[in-house]
Parts: sequence; structure tokens; C-alpha cells
Amino acid sequence: MAEFIYQMIKARKSYGDRVILDDVTLSFLPGAKIGVVGPNGMGKSTLLKIMAGIETVSNGEAYLTPGFTVGILQQEPPLDDTKTVGENIKMAFGEIAEKVARFNQIGEEMANPDADFDALMEEMGALQTEIDAANGWDLDSQLEQAMDALQCPDPDTPVSVCSGGERRRVALCKLLLEAPDLLLLDEPTNHLDAESILWLEQFLHQYQGAVIAVTHDRYFMDNVAEWICEVDRGHLYPYKGNYTTYLETKAKRMEIQGAKDAKLAKRLKSELEWVRSSPKARQAKNKARLERYDQMEEEARNSKKLDFSEIQIPPGPRLGSQVLEAEHIHKAFGDRVLIDDLSFTLPR
Repeated sequence: MAEFIYQMIKARKSYGDRVILDDVTLSFLPGAKIGVVGPNGMGKSTLLKIMAGIETVSNGEAYLTPGFTVGILQQEPPLDDTKTVGENIKMAFGEIAEKVARFNQIGEEMANPDADFDALMEEMGALQTEIDAANGWDLDSQLEQAMDALQCPDPDTPVSVCSGGERRRVALCKLLLEAPDLLLLDEPTNHLDAESILWLEQFLHQYQGAVIAVTHDRYFMDNVAEWICEVDRGHLYPYKGNYTTYLETKAKRMEIQGAKDAKLAKRLKSELEWVRSSPKARQAKNKARLERYDQMEEEARNSKKLDFSEIQIPPGPRLGSQVLEAEHIHKAFGDRVLIDDLSFTLPR
């Protein structure tokens, strides 16, 4: 039987009289890809911090299985302000970088005729096996690729002068290169453009470890998550599938609950149709729609039943660094030429 990477058993978390988690039991396997949804203030970030070991449960059990590693991207990630961007990110390689350095050092030591070749060869063989397993022979290439994809600042830039968005990109880059067995991401797409988010989606698809992501980017969640975990009033509800599948399952559940929630169910179906629409159609996110959503959220919060207040209107299609590009435009009315051979680009 496969071993769970993480478990909670009758876990409870509270701050005074405010209950965040109430009698929660959950477990998941290595390699799971889980998206966490729920209203703001319901404890999604707290859940990640408990899994990371930053916070503890008030009662019950919550633990990472021994032998596995965990890493978290927090909304305000801690970095070493005395180091540069590159130095912070290279800390991700830690022990494996030391092993590569030792492997190279052994090669130099073997040039000494008085060296103990048998012992050195044995050590070198063991190191090679460990480095191979960690894919550690091209650390510089991995670092350069990740920094470029996430648009990190120049590696020589002091972290102390980086903006909040730059710090998050540096922290995300470092965490991905650390490659923990359990990867916890709190709003990972914040401060990333379309190209960076696409790269991150592809990276996570290939990621061997478990991934737990809290995000308001429903398009990202649709592309990455294989399970959805709903946080609602202290309880967790799992749904197999991505965000769209979750909406479908939830819509059916609302229909079963009866006429009292029929209005919310109808609005949910509308949200589901919008999620399914093309990126171009999603640009129709207007003020009236947002106002209707705010009303829906307020009704759901006041409902005594399991509700849909966690559903949030995502931002429109993500823009890249270039918003508009025009090449060789010509415009005329009859013989009157207004624009002739105009080319330009409009940056974000």
C-alpha cells in the first residue's frame, strides 16, 4: 500500500474563539496536485502554514511523514537581505552543490600519486549516484533557465533593494529549484506575466513531488490541479478533478439541496459557463458582473448550508510584456492618406 506523504487526524486550529479548522482528517499521496479554494479569511493560508510546520494545530494530529521534505512560498517570503539575488537562489542547491564540489575535488586529489585511489574511487562512485539521482550535474543551467522564465532580477542585484514582486519571484525560483517532496504555494501566480505563468504550469505538470496551491487564478488551477480541496467554515471537502469539474460537481450538489438554494445554483451555473468560455469571451468581466458576484458572495456567507462563497471572478486573460504590436499600417479615405506604413509596439 502506498505511503501517505502528509496526514491530519481530527485536527483543530483556532485563534481564541475563532475556529479555522474543526475536526479535520485528510491524507494524500506523493505526487498529488491539489488546488485549495474557499472564501477569504477561511484559513487557506493557515492550512499551508500548518503543513509547512510554521504553525501547529490546537488539537489532534498533523504531520509530514518522516523522510519527506516540505517547502512553502508565502505571500511575504523571507529572504536573506545580506545576499544578492543569485546568492539567495543558489542556496536552493545546498547539499547537492557541495557534493558536486567534492566530486570535482576528488578528481584533483587523484592526480596525487600518493592518494588512496581505492577509497577515492569508492567515494566518487557514491557521490556520482547521489548527484545523478538529484539531476545535479547542470545546476547552473537549471538556475539560469528558472531565473529567466520567472523574470528574476539580475543575479548580482542586492535582495534588499528588490520590490515586493521581485522578492516573490526570487523566492519562487529558489523554492522550485529546492524541489521539496511537498511543495506548498500561496498565490504563486501573483506578480507573474503570462509567459511566466505558462512556464510554471508546465513545470508543475512535470514536478515529481506533491503540490498544494492556494490561488485565485482559476485558469491556472484548471490547468494544474487534479483535486480540489474546498475550505468552508472549518471543514475540508475534497473533489476529484480540476476547477471546472469541481464547479460541475458542486452545481449538481446544489440542485439536490432543493429550491431554497435554487437562486445560488443558477448563479453557479452561470459562473461555470463563464469559466468554460474562451479567453476572449472572459474579457466581458464588467462592473455589473462584479457587483452581481459581490451580492452572491454576501448571500452565500449568510447561508447556514454549505455554500459557494469561495467562487471568485478571476482576472481577465493574462497579458504578456507586450500589449499591442502594429506593422506597416496604411489607412486612407479615397485619395486622402491618413496613415502610411506605421509600425509600433505598445508595452505593458
